[in-house]
Amino acid sequence: MRPLLIKLLLRLFSWLPLRAAHVLGALIGWLFTLKGNKLCHITSVNIELCFPGMSESQRAQLTRRSMIETGKTFAETGTLWLGDASKVLTLIKQVTGDHLVRDVLAQGKGVILTAPHLGAWELAGLYCSAHYPLTSLYRPPRMRELDGMIRIARQRLGAKLVPTDASGIRALYKALDKGEAIGILPDQEPGAGNGIFVPFFGVPAYTMVLLSRLAMKTGAPVIFTYAERLPRGAGFHLRFVAGPPAINEGPLEESARGVNAALEQCISALPEQYQWSYKRFRNRPAGETRFY
Repeated sequence: MRPLLIKLLLRLFSWLPLRAAHVLGALIGWLFTLKGNKLCHITSVNIELCFPGMSESQRAQLTRRSMIETGKTFAETGTLWLGDASKVLTLIKQVTGDHLVRDVLAQGKGVILTAPHLGAWELAGLYCSAHYPLTSLYRPPRMRELDGMIRIARQRLGAKLVPTDASGIRALYKALDKGEAIGILPDQEPGAGNGIFVPFFGVPAYTMVLLSRLAMKTGAPVIFTYAERLPRGAGFHLRFVAGPPAINEGPLEESARGVNAALEQCISALPEQYQWSYKRFRNRPAGETRFY
């Protein structure tokens, strides 16, 4: 029943202009702040952990703004997944830093595009798949009923999705060897044995090592990308930011630290648009108390 309802809501949102979808999404997010719920609680905990220097009122305000932006994220997903493919990219009103990607690919080299859960990350993936040969890691959703819809949505502009297993990792290396782009979400907790604890906003976070190993082994530059949500449903500003040299140079722990440091830089530019409702600190070092 729940997957069917989600599909219905996404379809309804896809028929609305972006401004109207964002208004309704903001209303949904605001309503979430009025009554205690799981997403709001996780968001509040994460913001308290990552911004200890903020006052209580500042953290509460950021939590409210984050929930409103979370509502917009859900509302705009209808358009991004189900809207006319030729029209979706017209929602991008400005692109900054894309020469970083073009220059690398023009030299016949591979590039690692990494899109944190910041702004409209689905749009960042669609833009990259439409403009560059792109192979992306894909983890099926917990609601398996949504899997087909998501696959079609993300591949409809040219992306190739590969599983998060040995075959998928081989496909990533092969794409880089061919001088193509690969896409990875850098801020999801990896499975057991596939990560290390390094600071994220000063808090030890279980961080993937796959991205670092790809960068260190191939030398492919790492470029971060995110689509900033513009006010009043005006569209999006897509940004590309070069990752620090430490990601490629290693050793492994320093590379992972470089990944998180670059993430912090991107998030700090628009913290209310980051997905703070994700349990980023679910896994803890031995002996530490769980946060959630």
